[in-house]
Amino acid sequence: MQEVEFHLIETNGIRLHTAVAGPEDGELVVLLHGFPEFSYGFHHQMEALAASGYRVVAPDQRGYHLSDKPEQIEDYTINKLSDDIAGLIEAFGETSAMVIGHDWGGAVSWHLAASKPDYVKKLIAINIPHPAAMPRVFMKNPLQWLKSSYMAFFQLPEVPEKLMAANDFESMKQAMKGTARLDAFTDQELERYKDAWSQPGALTGMLNWYRTIRKGSLLQMPKAPMRMPVRIIWGLGDQFLSPMLATESLKFCENAELVWVGEATHWVHHEQPEIVNRLIKEFLA
Repeated sequence: MQEVEFHLIETNGIRLHTAVAGPEDGELVVLLHGFPEFSYGFHHQMEALAASGYRVVAPDQRGYHLSDKPEQIEDYTINKLSDDIAGLIEAFGETSAMVIGHDWGGAVSWHLAASKPDYVKKLIAINIPHPAAMPRVFMKNPLQWLKSSYMAFFQLPEVPEKLMAANDFESMKQAMKGTARLDAFTDQELERYKDAWSQPGALTGMLNWYRTIRKGSLLQMPKAPMRMPVRIIWGLGDQFLSPMLATESLKFCENAELVWVGEATHWVHHEQPEIVNRLIKEFLA
């Protein structure tokens, strides 16, 4: 097991609680979790990358777990979330890093790579499309509207938080378990997530990522082709996102490849950690 340290990193006017592992002189790799996880969501990858000599940094992103949770919805636009990570890279004394993101963390990764390409040496997006691909696929595939309907519910004030917290967060646990392969999440792991969700203001902070969508947050995404190497890793059984989104995302990249992973869902990095870790390490090398 690799030793993991935790630091509060000041960036972009806030503090991010950040897990850090691997040698200090190792090449910097930033891991960005999605909803409703936190830095622990990448623990399989963090251990493997640190053991391979990388300096691995995984923040609880803005609004999550032990990081700062600004109160205004406008504080969670994709521009601000991306700037958090640019500042995080600088805080570790670097001007660029390998960036890996899953779900919403992947959206932040795409945005950082598109808006501040000098900060991203290589990009790995795990079961998350380029944000500009989503409206294109909505037009081609009406089923994606149904898959994304939960986002409309999240726009309501207070009600989602109350339902998510009810019965000791049972609905959130079941949502993760029910959309993943059997045994993807152990009871002990789900307890860690429950502790993160229980932090004051965490549920609202997490949901504000979705609530900024109605304020045009994702329209801040640059559409210019990205030139750095990109690898998209996609679990084929994703119940939330159509595979069409992955193929559409390739159109925004000049140097990209798409790798499908079978017997996996949206939570592929939990279900198939050995495969995902191999795909990551061979791409970063």
